[in-house]
Amino acid sequence: MIIAIVRIPMEGGKRPKDTVIEQSVKSTEIYKDVKGLRRKYYLNSESGGGGVYEFATREAAEAWFHDGWADWMEGRFGVRPTLEIYDNNVVLDNEAGEVRVDGKALQTV
Repeated sequence: MIIAIVRIPMEGGKRPKDTVIEQSVKSTEIYKDVKGLRRKYYLNSESGGGGVYEFATREAAEAWFHDGWADWMEGRFGVRPTLEIYDNNVVLDNEAGEVRVDGKALQTV
């Protein structure tokens, strides 16, 4: 599994919750058919917005975050985002009560 973290620096403090929800729900149309994207978490903070993306594979993440992606995002938000991509081999899932390694349950907690 791959985790990508996108940060979009914005001035003016934390955006209003209702605005963020409305914009985020609308943008799900862009992301719902992205190949290999399992989940996208929308972020909002005093320093800006962003997202945490969970991809099935590095190839899927790299296909989405292609060379023109940052330019597209800058066109949408008026600022250039930052991107970090991580391998994610171990997950603690307290809701399911398990630890998973490479997607397979290793133990229950």
